[in-house]
Amino acid sequence: MILNYIWVAFFIIAFIVGLIRLIVFGDASVFPNIVNSTFDSAKTAFDISLGLTGAMSLWLGIMKVGEKAGAINFISRVVGPFFNRLFPEIPKNHPAIGSILMNFSANMLGLDNAATPLGLKAMQSLQELNPDKERASNAQIMFLVLNTSGLTLIPVTIMAYRIQLGAANPADIFIPILISTYFATLIGMILTAIKQKINLFDRVLISWILGVSACIGGIIYYFASMPQADIARISSIASNFILFTIITSFFSVAFFRKINVYESFVEGAKEGFHVAVKVIPYLIAMLVAIGVFRASGAMDILISGTGHLFAAMGFNTDFVPALPTAFMKPLSGSGARGMMLDTMHTYGADSFAGRLSCVFQGSADTTFYIVALYFGSVGVKKTRYAVPFGLMTDLAGAIAAIFISYLFFHK
Repeated sequence: MILNYIWVAFFIIAFIVGLIRLIVFGDASVFPNIVNSTFDSAKTAFDISLGLTGAMSLWLGIMKVGEKAGAINFISRVVGPFFNRLFPEIPKNHPAIGSILMNFSANMLGLDNAATPLGLKAMQSLQELNPDKERASNAQIMFLVLNTSGLTLIPVTIMAYRIQLGAANPADIFIPILISTYFATLIGMILTAIKQKINLFDRVLISWILGVSACIGGIIYYFASMPQADIARISSIASNFILFTIITSFFSVAFFRKINVYESFVEGAKEGFHVAVKVIPYLIAMLVAIGVFRASGAMDILISGTGHLFAAMGFNTDFVPALPTAFMKPLSGSGARGMMLDTMHTYGADSFAGRLSCVFQGSADTTFYIVALYFGSVGVKKTRYAVPFGLMTDLAGAIAAIFISYLFFHK
């Protein structure tokens, strides 16, 4: 229901802002731009879906091989004690646990193309356990909120963009992003667990949280002691090596267990194609609303107003030029990426605003895109509290990004 209100609100706000620009400022181009944005956004959504078809077919094919080989069940047993408490609705050793872990692993490694189809596979598995197919279950909401936090250990793509735009130390945003995104994940998990009455003081949950925190601390220490020039190169090699090792392991185990790897892969790939086609209407609906909101100038007004507000309160406003990335991030990943690149191009890749925009980009994920894509793929219409909790997670990541960037970069 909340998506319905937000979707309609984008159009109403865009119309009002456009009308003011036309009547008060005589901007005759505003409504042509708004209408053109609907066609451009629809085309973008369709292009994304076409691109997703190949990735979905590939990764659901790989997951099907892993599932038949028993690898997914093995992963489920390893992380079962933690996930059984965080996702109490999922039966012990259910394949959904393995799919969720694979999705989180791909996200943490910064491998977006792999994370999305794996996430859709996980959502399908959760939907099979959902008694009300049109209403999001608690497990689906917890999974979605954790996805919106965008926990990323190695932001390879962002570092690559910084290299292209001439940053002196492209990887200097690595540690700030890692801290910000982990903080967002932790806040999102805690808020959702409280809402779902999950016991956060359970000994197993506490042990896993402390253990993961220690691992992330070790990663931070390792990369912090490394020359800046080596961070992007080593992280890229490590990410893709780990991913290809998983793929090879799935195929090898399946082969030695006398499973027809090729036919299993094709079976899963067929599922991927159907899922990718199914999400097209949902992506078009969401991206068109976002495009209208941007084309009307409403986003510019929101950013300008925020800057004046913080200035009136006596705060340093050096972070305001980077806010377009933060505001756009929950709405559109490609839009936020464009905002980040524009900020670095305008102010410089090594400026405070340029670096902060990169940290914003890596501190959380695209809530509305994820909601539209994941719930749309399984036909869930009643998202309950998934959107507000996802947005609170985004806000936590953005606030952490600002504080940490002031600590690391502000002079």
